[in-house]
Amino acid sequence: MRITAVRAYVRADHEDTRTPPQPAPPLGAASAATPWQQRPIASPLSVHPGHEVRTIGGPAWAGDVVVEVESDEGSFGIGVSVGGRAGCWVVEDHLAPLLVGEPVDDITRLWDLMWRATQFYGRKGLVLHAISAVDLALWDLLGRSRGESVMRLVGGPVRDEVTFYATTPDAGAARRLGFIGCKLPLPYGPAAGRAGFDANVGLFAEARDAVGDDLFLAYDCWMALDVDTAVRLADALAPYRPSWLEECLLPDDLDGLRALRSQVRPEIMLAGGEHEATRWGFRALVDAAGLGMLQPDPTWCGGLSELLQIAEVARSADLPIVCHGSGPYGLHASAALEGIPMAECIIGSGRGDTVTPFFGDLFLSEPLPHDGTLQVDELDRPGFGVELNPAVTLVRPTCGDQPRKDR
Repeated sequence: MRITAVRAYVRADHEDTRTPPQPAPPLGAASAATPWQQRPIASPLSVHPGHEVRTIGGPAWAGDVVVEVESDEGSFGIGVSVGGRAGCWVVEDHLAPLLVGEPVDDITRLWDLMWRATQFYGRKGLVLHAISAVDLALWDLLGRSRGESVMRLVGGPVRDEVTFYATTPDAGAARRLGFIGCKLPLPYGPAAGRAGFDANVGLFAEARDAVGDDLFLAYDCWMALDVDTAVRLADALAPYRPSWLEECLLPDDLDGLRALRSQVRPEIMLAGGEHEATRWGFRALVDAAGLGMLQPDPTWCGGLSELLQIAEVARSADLPIVCHGSGPYGLHASAALEGIPMAECIIGSGRGDTVTPFFGDLFLSEPLPHDGTLQVDELDRPGFGVELNPAVTLVRPTCGDQPRKDR
């Protein structure tokens, strides 16, 4: 079975569904009716006044690029990442010519072809996102053609159910929904000053009051802090027993990560890796000796092929992996790999109190946790087990926005 076509799409309503930049409300003035993704959430820009609200977020962004790989037997596989029209160009104009005519089941070699061909302008970011989407589509195609789930292609399930924690600003909802823990989005970065810092601590304290000792709590700092601010935050949160602080610093600040680990009390774990890519990037993270948990995203880090390599890096360092978001593309690894103790459920509803599909309406029957768990049997369908929603119009930018044909 050989590859006959590689196509890349964006949603026809792509520009309309992006979360537009929003002016930051006064500190503490955001309405509870405002979707939590549009309230102040710290980001790398939060060192600058006026940039308290992220300009990205939500399912429309998460499903930015859809890649379809087709075989000479007429079967196809689907992979997803981010990158918009630029990502589609990388897929179709550079990666596709490398792959057409190649055997579908030679995925390791095909990944290496894409990786080596893009060294001069890739290695991370947009290009790795494109490679990730293609790689995931290849795994999906291989599973569909063999009538096997991806989970079984990589060795089969090692557990009966996947246990989840929730990412939401509503810790009480996480408890009611049966999750084992809650990761809160940090609202304010350094530009918000002392008032923002105190608000961050107060919100975490309120979350602890809401859940008692029933759930673990963590803070997602999303690359917004510096070493000094992160250390002070860890000290201030200590009475409320955070399990971890996530992505405190910019991803490339490995010296800062070492310094942070040396100054944060040992009972508070540091986690990260969501914005890192490839086994080499994660090996550098591990060598920095700052993280207690790695969080690769298979739709960003290089696909499932590279996630398996990253898992080996983590295993050799005796570190757990918890996949960042990624819906079904992370769940098959979470079911099949011993070193992944739980999964993340990013609660995408506006109030943060209702479980919704990670990719919004892009797929039909995206697997979702119930009472904080997912039975592995629900993943045991060919490929990644999801079908594109025919009601969502996908267009192919490299062909004049030609609509995708339903297959």
